[in-house]
Amino acid sequence: MFPIIAIIGFIEKNVGLKTSLAGGSMIIRCTKKLMDELVLKPTLQKEESPLFSWHSNVITIDRKKAVVMVNDSSRYAVVLFGLKKRDFQNLGKLVLSAIKDAFSEECIDDAVAAHYISNAGEVLFAKAEDRSSLARVNKAAGFVDAYYDYVLADSIIQSPLSVRISRILVGAGKGSKEYKYPNEELYADLEELCKKPALKCRAAVMKVKLDLESFDVWRRITVPLNYTFEMLHKTLQAAFGWKDYHLHEFYLYREKAPVDIEYVNHPGFHKDGYKPLMNIVCDEEAFAYPSDVPMRMENEVRLSDYFDIGCKSAKYVYDLGDDWQHYIEIEEVIDDFRSNYPVCLEGRGDTPPEDVGGESGYEQFVRAMADENDPEHDEYVLWSKGMGYEGFDIEKVNRRLKLIFG
Repeated sequence: MFPIIAIIGFIEKNVGLKTSLAGGSMIIRCTKKLMDELVLKPTLQKEESPLFSWHSNVITIDRKKAVVMVNDSSRYAVVLFGLKKRDFQNLGKLVLSAIKDAFSEECIDDAVAAHYISNAGEVLFAKAEDRSSLARVNKAAGFVDAYYDYVLADSIIQSPLSVRISRILVGAGKGSKEYKYPNEELYADLEELCKKPALKCRAAVMKVKLDLESFDVWRRITVPLNYTFEMLHKTLQAAFGWKDYHLHEFYLYREKAPVDIEYVNHPGFHKDGYKPLMNIVCDEEAFAYPSDVPMRMENEVRLSDYFDIGCKSAKYVYDLGDDWQHYIEIEEVIDDFRSNYPVCLEGRGDTPPEDVGGESGYEQFVRAMADENDPEHDEYVLWSKGMGYEGFDIEKVNRRLKLIFG
């Protein structure tokens, strides 16, 4: 048997960890398969608080290796993907980085996250022996495969995927008929540890107005600034009741100039004269077409990347055929938003149905729906029901937002 000092020295040298014989530790309880990847023998047998203990396994998806970790207390899952041999040698540091990044994605208060990492101490490895915990890891691994489209192509740390699979209901334990959401359990655990609310982030209060001449349709929403523009798209779909049937894009603006009428047919035209700074797109095919405005993919850009550097205006265009243009104005940035999902504060007006034919088609729809004697009334009533069309209801909007992001 190797002396304990030699084992610790081996871990520090080959796994990228600092270890000690005293104080708190974060324990990663590995399957034999993962221990083999780490080239370690199961030497450490140490009890630690479940909050600082994670069961972990290595799996292969699309010929790439992924490490899936599940917290023993909350069942929160953290995923690393595309690891190579040198990454396994540095797994301790990657584990800490992945947890911190997931906390940031969750809008965990920076002070709370720092307190957790500080209390965790060193990262140490142990052999996984609890069958129930191993079953949970294997189930989480199945979710990784099922939600593969959340995988970030150029990153080992997969926080969006971790966030997504940690919002799936899991059993509360052997013999229990209750279920729980791992993310909510994590917040509760961190609040108990730190004796303060777990969630706190910077957020933008924005007024989003659908550009219609004859109708007043707008929403005021608070949105975390760490959201990507893809997440903002989903927020606006929920806030306005769109069905996400069509393509969309964003234009961002900073500098204002006199309105150039010759520019009016350009998709980046802003009626108040703002010059387009960036075009945020949802499909890589957009890059195949020439453009005088720089483009970026919406899942690669966060709101803070632009709304924190003086960009106060944007335009969201949904359905490039009907061309529904939503003008976005950043009214305020707050530093202590105590939620990690958007909240609709107020709003007015009903959103047109999908595929109604632009504003002129919507005007015809409204007239026919209001007049039972209109020859198209019954047809529109039946059609609108089939489309799932409904008026603005702020309570329903906020329930949808929590369901999507909460």
